[in-house]
Amino acid sequence: MQAVVEIRDLRKSFGDNEVLSGIDLDVHRGEVVCVIGPSGSGKSTLLRCVNLLEQPTAGTVRVVDHEVTDPDCDIDRVRRKVGMVFQQFNLFPHLSVLRNCTIAQDKVLGRKGAEADRVARMHLERVGLEDKVDAFPAQLSGGQQQRVAIARALSMDPELMLFDEPTSALDPELVGDVLTVMRRLADDGMTMLVVTHEMAFAREAADRVVFMDAGAIVEEGAPEQVIGAPREARTREFLRRVLDPTHVEPGSAGR
Repeated sequence: MQAVVEIRDLRKSFGDNEVLSGIDLDVHRGEVVCVIGPSGSGKSTLLRCVNLLEQPTAGTVRVVDHEVTDPDCDIDRVRRKVGMVFQQFNLFPHLSVLRNCTIAQDKVLGRKGAEADRVARMHLERVGLEDKVDAFPAQLSGGQQQRVAIARALSMDPELMLFDEPTSALDPELVGDVLTVMRRLADDGMTMLVVTHEMAFAREAADRVVFMDAGAIVEEGAPEQVIGAPREARTREFLRRVLDPTHVEPGSAGR
């Protein structure tokens, strides 16, 4: 199976703080890989190194057959093949939903007028917002804005989608609609690398789950193994806390 992302011995430090300490990871075409772990484990930094929003300290990253860590790599060319959805929606507030989904097509791909509109409308329909083309971001809920952000990324014809905690800024009742869209993308065969705290989504939609802690991959495998029957004690501890927030470790009362 062809690897869309190949990461070898990836390291990232901020000053004396090593955030990533030797990551090796592949993501294959059509695969959904969910990265889970506690806050500060390096999950988002890993994702940002994939499209060079963060410059790795050491190691190599290949994305759609281009080594993005090569100083001679045309990173803008690679980014045209990679869609990214952030925690915040990053929509242009002064532009309509439709224009938010056509402006990058126009500026980056050279796709003009009616064709850009057609593609944008197709993907807005895909995320269930075909009736919001003339609305502005401030008129939408957070969940709707995030779905527009997904449609915008899809309008660029990506070979890979990166999601960085896409539901973390949403009210709980709005999370479901965004996860439904992501599940549909997974069902359609989109290659996806997803940093998430939504364990149910990871269990249902992922082909593989990666558990990170302290800048390293502790455990990876099928969801039923990593989430259902983790081998590592650190993974078990994390899942116990996440899946049962009322759980109190022995002797921890009063700390």
